[in-house]
Amino acid sequence: MTIQVLLADDQALLRGAFRLLLDSADDITVVGEAADGRESVRLTRELHPDVVIMDIRMPDLDGLAATAEICADPDLRASRILILTTYETDEYVAQALRAGAGGFIGKGIGAEDLLNAVRTIADGDTLLSPAATRSLVTRFLATPAQPQSPELDVLTPREREMVALVATGLSNQEIAERLVLSPFTVRAHVQRSMTKLEARDRAQLVVIAYQTGLAGSTSAE
Repeated sequence: MTIQVLLADDQALLRGAFRLLLDSADDITVVGEAADGRESVRLTRELHPDVVIMDIRMPDLDGLAATAEICADPDLRASRILILTTYETDEYVAQALRAGAGGFIGKGIGAEDLLNAVRTIADGDTLLSPAATRSLVTRFLATPAQPQSPELDVLTPREREMVALVATGLSNQEIAERLVLSPFTVRAHVQRSMTKLEARDRAQLVVIAYQTGLAGSTSAE
């Protein structure tokens, strides 16, 4: 199945370059372009793309606000947001994940890595660049440690372990290799955790892990 992508960036030259790259892949096609956040929301509602590649700094409505508006619309749950930006700061990473973005990467990413990022997000996984992951860890370490929230009581010990590992940015395959489990088993645990915690996607699991004190627990080391 072809992955349909909407490009949202206020720089026409960059949109053109991204379109050429994405359209060169057999399994990806660009269905629309938006020059600002407001247009990205409108086109997402009109086109229902699988993935929206969203810049942060755009006129009228910035990418973070546009992401929040898209993710808050129940009719757009199937459209996932990949933030692609020059600014990989801890505040932007945290805001993007809270808004509902499924991934956060820098514009310095390689061509093949961008294509794989789109595929990863379309498949329902979370993707954070190394810089974005470091930003989250730095932000977490700067926050006073808190006891794990009672919200986590609905999870089994194994599910807590999975969520803690998801929060480190590991993929299902990487978690499976670390715990010597099948990727299918890991995916099942993660999906059950999302259901129990009412998380929209893996990105929200990351947010919950940090908010509840689960991220950085000994099970993720």
